[in-house]
Amino acid sequence: MCQKALYPGSFDPVTYGHIDLIKRAKEAFSELVVAVAHNPQKNPLFSVKERVGMLKKATAGMPGVTVEDFSNLVIDYAKKNKIKILIRGLRMISDFEYEFQMALTNRKLAPQIETIFLMPQESYSYLSSRLLKEAASLGADLSSFVPDFVEKALKKKLGKVS
Repeated sequence: MCQKALYPGSFDPVTYGHIDLIKRAKEAFSELVVAVAHNPQKNPLFSVKERVGMLKKATAGMPGVTVEDFSNLVIDYAKKNKIKILIRGLRMISDFEYEFQMALTNRKLAPQIETIFLMPQESYSYLSSRLLKEAASLGADLSSFVPDFVEKALKKKLGKVS
């Protein structure tokens, strides 16, 4: 076990893929901060408060995992909280270019902070919050992609409560 790590993201909403990465990161690090980005440019469906709440519920019972939010640069948040490891998820090769650019930019801005890429379990490698929101808007069963409380929140938010 190593030090503290930071897993930042929008988590709009949290999926089983995110939860899988949280579990994987927790195996390697004694403490894991899951940090929800404000990032209004992404036009999130859920508020920061709602996303933090869903993540806290999804990670309840996982010792050493805390959930917070941040509105500045992720590296500034990491520096402020004395965290030297960023966790980023790679689902498909299509994620790699963007994540690689971000990691190199972060390294240039804060060379003392390292980015570690983790891959989710294969069964979650195709999941994206964007696709799940679209499927939910069409009334799809999301039980194999997100926890029950997330599916209910998604469908309620989208007016698809059955």
